Amino acid sequence: MDLAGAHVLVTGGASGLGEATARHLAASGAAVSVLDRDAARGEAVAAAIGGRFHAADVTDPEAGAVVAAAAALGPIRGLVNCAGIGTAGRIAGRDGPMPLADFARVVQVNLIGTFNMLRLVGSHMSEQAPMGEGERGVIVNTASVAAFDGQLGQAAYAASKGGIVSLALPAAREFARFGVRVNTIAPGVFVTPLLGELPETVREAIAASIPFPSRLGEPDEFARTVRFIFETTYLSAEVIRLDGGVRLPPK
Repeated sequence: MDLAGAHVLVTGGASGLGEATARHLAASGAAVSVLDRDAARGEAVAAAIGGRFHAADVTDPEAGAVVAAAAALGPIRGLVNCAGIGTAGRIAGRDGPMPLADFARVVQVNLIGTFNMLRLVGSHMSEQAPMGEGERGVIVNTASVAAFDGQLGQAAYAASKGGIVSLALPAAREFARFGVRVNTIAPGVFVTPLLGELPETVREAIAASIPFPSRLGEPDEFARTVRFIFETTYLSAEVIRLDGGVRLPPK
């Protein structure tokens, strides 16, 4: 897909990997809709890149933000699902079993939120006029290496991201008839606001465990991978590990 002038919607676009993606795609010529719950930050990012911000909860089944985004910038040709949360907690901890609501919340936002946006935007894309090679749109979901190497305390997070990995193939197969490609990126340990809360010594230890390069991933590397997916029409139904070759230990 040629990004020049293409309307791309980025969830979780106010910070972290989503913000880096929104900025990179806008610099590549795309018209970007930033969706996030953080209105102040989302408005700032959208203003900086010449895009539009829409306050959104990815678990909302009513499609209000999707409709508003299409009305503002035209047919949506790309979706990058970056919205997500991470909550640590053992299944059976010192205070007893993990509260079921904690597990359900992570799955609701990460997995169901991703599916919700996939179904809403995918349906919208299927109704658009085809472009080059009959392509109508591209969807990129964000999983995590935790889907494969979930650590202690990551049961909810790993399960939610594992669901996104398992969604990749059947979604791509279903949308192929419309000319809509679906791919997934499973990032490793990246420099994000959440990671910034850890002590420097902990971040250095994590970086040292990564085979090569022995550092944390940069958000722009994720964004460039998103662009590669958009621009490579033959790439579909894939899950790409973007992790410097790391395989997470049990804890």
